[in-house]
Amino acid sequence: MVARLVPMNTPMQGKICLITGGSDGIGYAASRELARMGARVVIVGRNAAKTEGAVRQIIAATGNPAVQYLLADLSSQREVRRVAAEAMELTPHLDVLLNNAGAIFLSDRRSAEGFEMTFALNHLSYFLLTGLLLEHLRKAPRARIVNVSSCAHKSPGRFRLEDLPKPSGNGGYGAYKRSKLCNILFTYELARRLEGENITANALHPGLVRTNIARNNGLLGRVVNFFIGVRGIAPDRGAETPVYLAASPEVEGVTGRYFVDCRPVPSSSISYDAELAARLWDMSASLTPAGDAAAPAC
Repeated sequence: MVARLVPMNTPMQGKICLITGGSDGIGYAASRELARMGARVVIVGRNAAKTEGAVRQIIAATGNPAVQYLLADLSSQREVRRVAAEAMELTPHLDVLLNNAGAIFLSDRRSAEGFEMTFALNHLSYFLLTGLLLEHLRKAPRARIVNVSSCAHKSPGRFRLEDLPKPSGNGGYGAYKRSKLCNILFTYELARRLEGENITANALHPGLVRTNIARNNGLLGRVVNFFIGVRGIAPDRGAETPVYLAASPEVEGVTGRYFVDCRPVPSSSISYDAELAARLWDMSASLTPAGDAAAPAC
């Protein structure tokens, strides 16, 4: 169970939360805890049986029947658009969007659109889904966007925007680290563009968590997951900061920050490069046609 860093009397009744990657790991633990607080929770998962099972387990554990799911492979822009449309049809508004789905691909892989897979799933899905749901978030009195990043963003290696989408020779753990830097650059730029609105945007590092993040890599992925399991913390512990940012009154109105262990801390120096963030935004928009249509202009 997630530690009680957010009081159980936090008023989440009537709040609607959409959580990607909610069928397992951090996303599952966060979904369960927000449901326990009384929120209506919609989780997005890729595997039907696993996602249905997660919903049943959350309902049984919390006694909250207002838990639903949508299915999508978020590395595909077509599926991101579909699930965004389904979420808007299913709910009257969104109070919380928790962008959590992500993975490491240790070999060169292409998304449906031909982009490097880690970049497509870990960054472009955040960018596109958020842009498509901004108007739905604006319908809430106050809304929060929470982006799961990683301390891995601090050592991205050679970071060239034009190389990020390229599927050849640009994968592996380096691509993961670069995607996590993209998450923070995106969060800070989004917060700037939403200044004065009713929506906040924050990023976080959940810790090294025992999840199956490398499961898409065969035997090598199983080895990586084993060592993560030996050194990592439990998903419940990893979910504490996402839940805090989604629900705590302490961060009402706080935006454009990076959190570790439920505290704002400095991110890497490159992550504060506003010009780089704006260029990443423009490139991401060009790679996801109409993905930022709802976002305010600079």
